[in-house]
Amino acid sequence: MNAMQTAEYARALYSAHGDKAEAEAARKMHECELAKSPEKARDWQAIRRAIRSMRGPNQS
Repeated sequence: MNAMQTAEYARALYSAHGDKAEAEAARKMHECELAKSPEKARDWQAIRRAIRSMRGPNQS
C-alpha cells in the first residue's frame, strides 16, 4: 500500500469510527498477524500511525 492509499484509508476509518479509529486499525493489524499475513499487518500499522498523526499529540 502506498502513502496515498494509507492516508485515504486512515481518513475513511477516522470518519467512520471517530476516536475509536486507531483502536479499530490496531484490531485489524492484530487479526492479520494472527492470520500470518505480515504485509497486511504492516499496512494496518501504517494506517494506525496515520490516524494517530491526524488526531494530534496528547490524545491516546
